[in-house]
Amino acid sequence: MTVTTLATDSDSVTVQDAAAALADIAAALAARQVVPYLGPGAFDLLPPDQCPIPRNSAELVQRLNAKVAAPGRIRASMTAVAQFIETRKHRKTLETILNDIFRQTVPATPVHALLAAIPAPPLLVDVWYDNVLDSLLSAAADRSWGQIQGVSHPQSTGEWVRYYAPDGAEASADAAVGWDTVLYKPSGAVTPAGNYLISDSDYVEILTEIDIQTPIPSIVQDRRAGRHFLYLGCRFDQEIQRTFARQIAKRSSDSHWAVIPGELSKNEARFLSLHGIKRIDMTLEDAVEGLRTRM
Repeated sequence: MTVTTLATDSDSVTVQDAAAALADIAAALAARQVVPYLGPGAFDLLPPDQCPIPRNSAELVQRLNAKVAAPGRIRASMTAVAQFIETRKHRKTLETILNDIFRQTVPATPVHALLAAIPAPPLLVDVWYDNVLDSLLSAAADRSWGQIQGVSHPQSTGEWVRYYAPDGAEASADAAVGWDTVLYKPSGAVTPAGNYLISDSDYVEILTEIDIQTPIPSIVQDRRAGRHFLYLGCRFDQEIQRTFARQIAKRSSDSHWAVIPGELSKNEARFLSLHGIKRIDMTLEDAVEGLRTRM
């Protein structure tokens, strides 16, 4: 019996020639064979005084605690603090706080600008709650696109997602089939309707179903098939991050890329190794510039 040993160190999952990897990615992007998967780490490219929104879950949980102080034992957990606010103050209070936090004018980062400049990508995934990519896509009047947002299942009428046209009006799954580009926001977003997956109860619901793909829209499943994922501004040191990335990319290609500089945790290295994700060890800024010059 052959025993497969998964990599648990950074070097074993890191590409040896980053420039060649960027060239491969640029070619695959041009061929519409890549699904960019954008995380909150993109906002690290903005100076702190130019980024009015949280750049990761740790910064977001600090903002939440500043509004409603949670007990010490859960203060570091975003989902637990959100659940505390929802339970003690009502869901509407939580949503109002999140709207206040994320309804800010945020400059586009080089990552967002790069993704918005790709001609008609079939699928873009953005897992943070901001509306920067939404705004950039809306600025191109001739672009055919729309977005699909995850919604809090306990707060909805039974649906897992909602569909929105570029003007923010609700659309249908049938309409989405005709969009050249689908922007998939699995965690929701501040605009147009303030949908959020963030509390413990939100994730309990979705995690019980996501393995059988029920919460993943059919068009997302169709458009990921056979394509490579490119993870930008993402880390995989938390189980929820790994679960969403794994399930959204399920049944796609068996070869992907992630731009992650520096040392990986053992959990991250194992995750990358298990799912065929090749790590490019360079800063996000350098990687985006490298892609821009090759596209």
